[in-house]
This record gives sequence, C-alpha cells and structure tokens, in this order.
Amino acid sequence: MNANEHESLVKIIVGAAYEVSNVLGAGFLEKVYERALYQELMARGLGVRTQVAFPVLYRGHCVGEYFADLLVEDRILVELRCVESFSGAHLATCINYLRASGLPLALLFNFQKPKVEWKRVVYSRPGK
Repeated sequence: MNANEHESLVKIIVGAAYEVSNVLGAGFLEKVYERALYQELMARGLGVRTQVAFPVLYRGHCVGEYFADLLVEDRILVELRCVESFSGAHLATCINYLRASGLPLALLFNFQKPKVEWKRVVYSRPGK
C-alpha cells in the first residue's frame, strides 16, 4: 500500500468515526461505538474485523493475547475509548498493541466528548 492509499484509508476511518459520533453523540459504552464504527466502515466498503487476536510473545513463547477492537483492511488497528481525555497510558497501550500485531499504525478514538477526538499512533520497529 503506497502512502496515498494509506492516507486515503485513514481519512475514511476518521470520517466514519465522526459520522458515528454525530449520530450517537457521547455517553455510550465503548462496545456500542465499536459496533457502530464496524457497521459504518463496512457500509463504506472496507474490510473490517473485530476483536482480532494477536499473540504477545516473550522470548519466542506466547505469554498472552491482545484483542484489537477493530482491524481495518488488515492494515490499521483501531482502538476506542470513552474517557475524559487521552493519557500517556492510552498511547503506550497502543504502541504495545502495534508491537504485538507487527503493524505500524493505530488510530485511537475517544467518544466521551460531544466531538470525537482521535490520535494517530505510529510504531516503527527498532533497526528499521
């Protein structure tokens, strides 16, 4: 996927999140927004999977699993929150999720406020 296609996909995901926020407003549980965003992304013709498991490895051994809220086009992780504001812990969690999945990009959304907030979280493997 080239950079333009990648950015086009990010724009579609962000636009879908704004649509969900505009329709539902604030105040629901994260799972409600996850299901709504899944429906919106599917309606926009994207391949989306929910609760995709990624193993967490320690010295070659699986020591746990991480479950992505949404995986879009097998390329971008989408994590949803309903919190007062993003914290360093939310960003660190996304980076760990990227490490576990091997993917370079996650989009973190917060549906707690009247207007959805979002952040792009990028992880590049050491030595790359």
